[in-house]
This record gives sequence, C-alpha cells and structure tokens, in this order.
Amino acid sequence: MKDPTHWLYRFTAREWIKIALQEIDRADAAYASRDRKGGMATCRRAAGMGINAAMVAGAVTEERYGRSYMDHVVALAHDESAPQAVRDAAKLLAETPLPGAELILLRTSNTDQKFVEATKDIVAHSYALVLKSEPA
Repeated sequence: MKDPTHWLYRFTAREWIKIALQEIDRADAAYASRDRKGGMATCRRAAGMGINAAMVAGAVTEERYGRSYMDHVVALAHDESAPQAVRDAAKLLAETPLPGAELILLRTSNTDQKFVEATKDIVAHSYALVLKSEPA
C-alpha cells in the first residue's frame, strides 16, 4: 500500500512512527539549544507524523483529521474516542502559541519538557492504534 508519490502513503504506518520518534529527538535537541520556537514546531510535526501513522493504518481518516500536521493535532484534541490524557496532550500542543509571537511567555526547561512528553503521548497513542489495526 506504499506509494512514494502520495503525501500520506509514501511511508508505512510503522515508518511514520519511526520518523515521528526521530522528530522527537530533534525537538529535544532544539530545546537543549534553547530554540524554543523550533522545539515547539518540531513537537507539532512529530505528533502529526504519529497521527499520519494512524491514518495509514485506517484508525482515523483524513476527512476527520485533515491533511496538515496541525489539523491532525487539533482534531485529536477534540476526538472523544481518544483517552483524555492524549486529548490534553494534543490541546497543549495546539493551543500554546509559538515563542516569538506577540506574547512573551516565560518558559523553563521543565515547561519545554512538557511539550516533548505531550508529543510522546500522542505518538504512543498513534502507535497503539497502528498495532490494534494490524492482523493478529
């Protein structure tokens, strides 16, 4: 079912998860170098990649979750079928303004780590959906 020309099916579900995990490592590196805007953008991208995996697996649909990574994260934040902790993680990523906006937000490394942990929760949830969709 892999199609290198299709935006979603260019990777398998498990490949999307692997790429999402690599993206989480990039987010950690961005935060470690005090690039908070890059860290947040990378967390959102990683979460969206995880949701792409669930879409490839057929656990969620493009009609419901949209096409962009942010569409995915916002949709997950409102998906009543997802666990509350996962919806809360998605809300954190979706509703927190990117650093450098008009508001000045005071953040610490603990705050930054919350975004990374939220992303991990979303990717783990997506992986669980992928595993549930695979034949036994």
